[in-house]
Amino acid sequence: MFDGGMTMCFHTVNCPQILGNISKNRSRSRTKLNPCFAVKVCSILLQSDESGNLSESKKISSSYSAQVKPQAQNSLLSQANTVGIIGGVSVLSTLIFLEKLVWWSSRNGEESVPFVVCSDPSIDGALASQASIHSSFDETAQNEANHEAIVRNLRHKRVFLEQSGASCIVMPCYISNAWHEQISEGCSLPFFHIGECVAKELKEAKLKPHGTGSNVRIGVLAATETIAAASYRDQLGNQGFEVVLPDKATMEHILIPAIESLNKRDTEGAQNLLRIAIQVLLIRAVNVVILASDELQNILPREDPLLKKCMDPMDALARSTIKWAKTGKQGMQKNTC
Repeated sequence: MFDGGMTMCFHTVNCPQILGNISKNRSRSRTKLNPCFAVKVCSILLQSDESGNLSESKKISSSYSAQVKPQAQNSLLSQANTVGIIGGVSVLSTLIFLEKLVWWSSRNGEESVPFVVCSDPSIDGALASQASIHSSFDETAQNEANHEAIVRNLRHKRVFLEQSGASCIVMPCYISNAWHEQISEGCSLPFFHIGECVAKELKEAKLKPHGTGSNVRIGVLAATETIAAASYRDQLGNQGFEVVLPDKATMEHILIPAIESLNKRDTEGAQNLLRIAIQVLLIRAVNVVILASDELQNILPREDPLLKKCMDPMDALARSTIKWAKTGKQGMQKNTC
């Protein structure tokens, strides 16, 4: 995916860790890149002390930024539409979001949206454990101490991005958005919620209910019911949608086996089971099925007709971020799409 495409260089001195020297292929992504398209992104981060404050005297620039004048180096973080990005459960998922952000915002020959990324692979395992396909509400509650530590970690990264000059915050992570309210506490910047971005796009689509006298029904497939409930149920409900989740039998005998098949590299088995899970929700009169897990993305081939009934929440988050950056909405003070 990134051959001849995007080259990013980030360096840091102290916490948090930043993406570094990344060039990654992902042939299965549905996003296409122009082979002649190349973007170099330079990000300047300030050193933070133990309290999270930034030192003006110590600036870190990318490997090629030494050739850029100081005032040009400072321009990224001084731009009013700079996007602060808290990395997702994996570096790869963050990169996929960045590709969409850069490619979609510059597809008409415009400059790409400026951004600064904070990614910490050390919490990947902790985040992933919160979304185990075998976890439940009770098991998640028993892991409250770990959950609180993750939230503190992500909140610190949010503050770091605010102090680095970001003008809005996004979290391209299906799991982290389950704790959006806690992570965004005290944030004065626009902080996009992935569920809210999805709900707004679906509202603007003016969907009609399949059944008479009922609300439009939206299906949500996720690795755990916890993620689906926390990230989408309330946001979609606030827009008048009825959220439909898979029942216990579908989770245990179809969706979880689909993810397990994928982990065993049984692509055909995973595809067939995911198709069944989607069809089960469509039979229940849903208009759209949200695929709300990294594991569920790119399982089906691009030409599969069922994908026309599905939605990737990261697409909605990227489009909302670009719209905010391009339309001069930098004056907003709270999280909104």
